[in-house]
Amino acid sequence: MNMDPQAIRELVKEKYGEAAARAKTGGSSCCGASPALMNVDPITSNLYSDQERQGVPADAVAASLGCGNPTALAELQAGETVLDLGSGGGIDVLLSAKRVGPTGKAYGLDMTDEMLALARENQRKAGVENVEFLKGEIEHIPLPDRSVDVIISNCVVNLSGEKERVLSEAFRVLRPGGRLALSDIVVRGAVPVEIRKNLELWAGCVAGALEEKQYRDLLHQAGFAEIGIEPTRIYQAEDVKDLLIGAELSSDQLVAEVEGKFMSAFIRARKPAGTM
Repeated sequence: MNMDPQAIRELVKEKYGEAAARAKTGGSSCCGASPALMNVDPITSNLYSDQERQGVPADAVAASLGCGNPTALAELQAGETVLDLGSGGGIDVLLSAKRVGPTGKAYGLDMTDEMLALARENQRKAGVENVEFLKGEIEHIPLPDRSVDVIISNCVVNLSGEKERVLSEAFRVLRPGGRLALSDIVVRGAVPVEIRKNLELWAGCVAGALEEKQYRDLLHQAGFAEIGIEPTRIYQAEDVKDLLIGAELSSDQLVAEVEGKFMSAFIRARKPAGTM
């Protein structure tokens, strides 16, 4: 089902601006979960090791709105240039900067002013210099062609109403042989139309999620090769029930229809060597 990309963008900007404000007061609410559920959210909880959490400011952890840990899975190497699409409070950018070291560079891209301000403050607190946060949309990446080695993203591509454009832009800015390493929500099987048409759930990592084969097809169409989708968490009906309730979609039948159909996954792909 087609949704207006600009309406989705404005909703996401509003919701994640609110999340940035909550993070600064000691809490966050990711993927549409209510603030009361933020510490037990099955999508966002327990994604980072104690060592990783201790190495970044508390506000960066509180503003972590992801569904995975792409920095741990991307196999970043010293000296690489990394771009995080939808960098939020900056946790994945700061962790990436440590992994690529002083000879590398980590960019964070976000369209939300509140998140950018929080991320830059977290960078200052962490004392990390090889980081730059950019304002912009993931559908229009403000970097030159072939300028980064690795693109990561944490539960953000599903929020876009123009996913083909996102993947095309990612392909453009990657160097030949560069890697895409995304954590995202992926769907297995048909999803009830009540969820697909509900705009509020676009800010909750559910309604905008791609079906697994569709994700592979879009990556292939963008030019990527060596595509892999690896489940990291598969959600049961109870895991997403509170999201549906928050969107006034709480019938028992509807909850049962999403049983096991949503998963967090690690999506790998590579821009073929020799590709411009």
